[in-house]
Amino acid sequence: MLYGIAAATAALFLTALLAGLLRAPALRSGLVERRRRGRPVPLLGGVAALLATVAVAVTGESTGVAPLGPGAGALLAAAVGVALLGLAADLRRLRPRFVLAGTAVAGVCVVPYEETGLVGGVLAVLWITVVAAAFRALDHADGLAGTVGVVTALGAGVCAAVEMMDGLAVLLGVLAAALAGFLVQGRRPARIALGACGSLFTGFLLAGGAVLTRAGRDPAGSAGVLFALSAVAVADVVLVLFSRRLAGRPLLRGGPDHLAHRLRRLGFAPRGVTAVLGAAAASGVLVGVLVHTGILGAAAVLWVAGGAAGVVLALLLRPGVRRTSRVSSQVTGPLRVRNG
Repeated sequence: MLYGIAAATAALFLTALLAGLLRAPALRSGLVERRRRGRPVPLLGGVAALLATVAVAVTGESTGVAPLGPGAGALLAAAVGVALLGLAADLRRLRPRFVLAGTAVAGVCVVPYEETGLVGGVLAVLWITVVAAAFRALDHADGLAGTVGVVTALGAGVCAAVEMMDGLAVLLGVLAAALAGFLVQGRRPARIALGACGSLFTGFLLAGGAVLTRAGRDPAGSAGVLFALSAVAVADVVLVLFSRRLAGRPLLRGGPDHLAHRLRRLGFAPRGVTAVLGAAAASGVLVGVLVHTGILGAAAVLWVAGGAAGVVLALLLRPGVRRTSRVSSQVTGPLRVRNG
């Protein structure tokens, strides 16, 4: 317990420090996000969170104070690989299909097939890939991916602790603290962004950790818990895919059609959007944790699914949904649109 608190504290301050230090080099090297309006934002916030998480986790492993264990160790190694792929995407603008394929390959390396079975393992790999991509998509708004990531990491960490997976629980707690440290610089107005490096690392680690905690349990209940833990990110992906399909736009081309964009058009302030979606994520995570621990029945997840489906449907049915590809710069500028 004491080590967990110390590790989280170290990760928080180390990430905040590194994010501040990496901002200037990113600006000088041009590693920034090009926005239609407003100042460019450096993309090395994810590197700061990555380095802090790995440093604290490796310290605990090497000293023997908090061994990760084989499952969590492999997960962290694969997540680092995905983060490096994301960094390459930040630097070279890799095609989304290549990033997805690489993430899926990393997912193959962390799923415990002896507990999930072949079919369950394939579905788990697909789930990890989708959630990692979903967190990358959430990075389109200042502080949103970090906020949802903190909430999700805390919930997944509790689930791991319940399963006596101490190494994984500490790792997820360290990730939550690192993301909180990132938010010191990454909240609106963002001085630095997670980028594909940090958002893919976060989503992959969270999804993989959740899969490890549910491995060996009933498939239907596991699917419900996994969905509840990442309901906001998944709802955002579903909304974007359906809206782009309806508008006849390429599915992997970015645009102002995410949850945050639509809430802005409904009149929410930027920080209000992050607060609302963060609260929604917390609600889903709470249900997921309570179902995982047996306090609530599996049917409770249906409330989360119903709420997410209702929001997606309501936003899809709003007039003008098919015209989101032609939103004017007067709207997209203040929304701080990024590819996703």
